[in-house]
Amino acid sequence: MHDPRFPYRNELDLPVIGLEAEFKVFIDDEEVVPEKIWRTPAGFVDQPLLRRSSKSSQLPTGGALYFDGGVIEVVTPVIEIAPQCTARMVRNLWEQIDFVRDQLDRWEQRSGKRVRLQAFSCHFNISFELARDERSRDRTIQKLAYLLAHILPVPIIVTSANRRSTGIGVRPRRDRIEMTLDFTPDPGLMSASAALIVGIVREIIAQPSYRLEAIPPEVPVLHGVSPAKHPSRNGWVMRNYHFPKDPFAANLDSVEWQTSRGLMSLRQIALATALAYRDSIKSYADRFSFRLLFSVLRGKSPALLDLADRPAAYDDVGRMTRWGTILPELKDFASVAIDGEDETTQRRFDPDATLSPPWRRELAPERRGLTRSVYEKVFINVGSGNRFQLGEQLLTPVAVKGWYHSIFADAEGVELMLSIDQILQAKGVWLAPDPDSVGTRRIRVKRRPMATSD
Repeated sequence: MHDPRFPYRNELDLPVIGLEAEFKVFIDDEEVVPEKIWRTPAGFVDQPLLRRSSKSSQLPTGGALYFDGGVIEVVTPVIEIAPQCTARMVRNLWEQIDFVRDQLDRWEQRSGKRVRLQAFSCHFNISFELARDERSRDRTIQKLAYLLAHILPVPIIVTSANRRSTGIGVRPRRDRIEMTLDFTPDPGLMSASAALIVGIVREIIAQPSYRLEAIPPEVPVLHGVSPAKHPSRNGWVMRNYHFPKDPFAANLDSVEWQTSRGLMSLRQIALATALAYRDSIKSYADRFSFRLLFSVLRGKSPALLDLADRPAAYDDVGRMTRWGTILPELKDFASVAIDGEDETTQRRFDPDATLSPPWRRELAPERRGLTRSVYEKVFINVGSGNRFQLGEQLLTPVAVKGWYHSIFADAEGVELMLSIDQILQAKGVWLAPDPDSVGTRRIRVKRRPMATSD
């Protein structure tokens, strides 16, 4: 697998974001462990898939499908941080969900059973690429996670939580921050939440200090609340019982929460926090997500906690969930307004305001003004089995390793492992797959001995 032209690389050139979603599986309304029914993710899929591990497969939509601890997990590829990246990430996640739901529909027809996916959790991952010489005792990823655990829970609760939610988590990983929360079955609200989370985290990463004293005075901090250490994983968690009262059962507009800025409502806290990081949020969001976010924070569009209970679509994700049908008020996106935008301004960018559901394949896959991530394109080509012509070599993808590398085989079946950046820098050409050698089910590879140093 070693090739002197492509030395092994364990880091990316660009900072990235990614999104994971976990679902419980019910067959004929009985919860099941997916591994016991299908053994591997490829067990219910009727087309060849590239292998990632014994419990995960690469999807042609660019993401991955996992069996993880009794749930099904779908994951986006890494998507480089850039303008509109949060919308790209949410669109890609729903494309993974649509692919899985379509395959489960086909399995239902073959088996005569009914399968549904119940929303479980969602994980937002944001790069922490701070160079070693820029880090200090006041600027570690652990301190960053602790700081975020004081700033983000209330805004996330207002934009993402439902009446059955119980907590928000923050996990420092080796090279990224992971925010854990409930899955949001409406893609519109999910894109608004993604804009909020990514925008705030990215601006805070750039701060010279991650100590609590660095929180801007305009950001309200709840009194008498301290994040708890996660009981089973490294990181912090804010559950309902860590607050003075249960925020998931509260009225969002009730002015009853003591903060560093006085008595406020949950919605006021969330709005003040988002306004403090408004420019950063806007720099990564699309116009629709940005408008919807502030419409929810101002109470002009409803949040899930404005409803009496969790919507039924949580219990059948992908089949019942369609754009804007969870909250009927979200159907007319063009009516959502924010500060400084009158009706004339809204009409000027109406095409971006009425976003097409990204997972309906009968519609154009590209939304107007929303391109594909460069990294996303690589994974879509790899997952689709497209061959990569590199000079005179014609390489066929046979597996994916982690989130940074793809494994190809040449005409003799010898493997070559390339990172995403190496694929891009090689400036090769993607060609349609060979129908006789798509996926690891149809190609046999030969291991080339790894080079040894003298």
